[in-house]
Amino acid sequence: MWNNPRLANAAATLLYAGALGLLGYGAVRFAAESPAFPLRTLLVVGEIRHVSRSDIVNALQGRVTAGFFNVDLESIRARLENIPWVRRADLRRGWPDRLEVRIEEHVAIARWQAREPRLVNTHGELFAGRVKAALPVFSGPAGSETEIALLYTSFRELLAPLELEPTRVSLSARLAWQVGLSNGLTVQLGRDTDKDRVKDRFAKFVAAYPQTVRMLPRDPDYIDLRYPNGFALRIPDSRKAGAGKTSHQRV
Repeated sequence: MWNNPRLANAAATLLYAGALGLLGYGAVRFAAESPAFPLRTLLVVGEIRHVSRSDIVNALQGRVTAGFFNVDLESIRARLENIPWVRRADLRRGWPDRLEVRIEEHVAIARWQAREPRLVNTHGELFAGRVKAALPVFSGPAGSETEIALLYTSFRELLAPLELEPTRVSLSARLAWQVGLSNGLTVQLGRDTDKDRVKDRFAKFVAAYPQTVRMLPRDPDYIDLRYPNGFALRIPDSRKAGAGKTSHQRV
C-alpha cells in the first residue's frame, strides 16, 4: 500500500480525520466537565401568580451544581414540577451562563369534592393547592375529573344568557349527573346516553327557562329533567318548613 501514493494519502487523511475527531471529542468533554462554564443566572419567564421566585430558588437550592454544558435539565424540570401550582416547566440554556425557566401554572376552575384540599384545573387535572376565592365544587368517581370539567364548561356557556353559574357538578357512582346553580336551584339530569345527551337535555331546559321557571310566583329549589318531554319541579311550601309541592312542565 505504501508503494501506492493514492492509497497512502487516503490512509493519512483518514488517520488525520480520526485524530481531529478525538481531539474534538476531548475538547467537548473537557468543556462539559470543566468548572470554567458555571451557571450564574436563573431567568424565570411566564405569567406567575401563585409560584414565588423563592419557591423556585428553594427547589433548586444545591441542585444546579453542574456547568453550562452538562447540567441535568430533566432532573431540574422534575423538581420544578413538584412545586405546588406548577403544571409544567420548560428549560433551556442561554449562553454563556444562563438557565431560562418558563413556568406554566395550573388555572383552578373548581374544588374537587367538598372536604378535600385538591383543585381541578382547566384541563380537568387534579392538583394540590388552596385558594381563598369561592370555586364550584366537583365530585365523582376517580378518573372522572376531565369529563366533569368538560361538562361544567358547557353548562357555564349555556347558563351565561340567564346570568347564572354552575356552582356544583356531581357524577354519582351510577353515572347520574346533577348540577347546582348560583340561584340555589338543584337540577337532576340523570344518565348520559348516546340517544339522550345530558348537554342537549340541559340546553332545552335553559331555552325554556325564561318562559317557564322565571314565570313562577316562587322560585323552585329542585328540577328533574329525567323526562322525555318535559321536567318536574319542586317549589318549597312556605307554610311548612321542609315541605314542598311538585308540578310538571312540558318543554
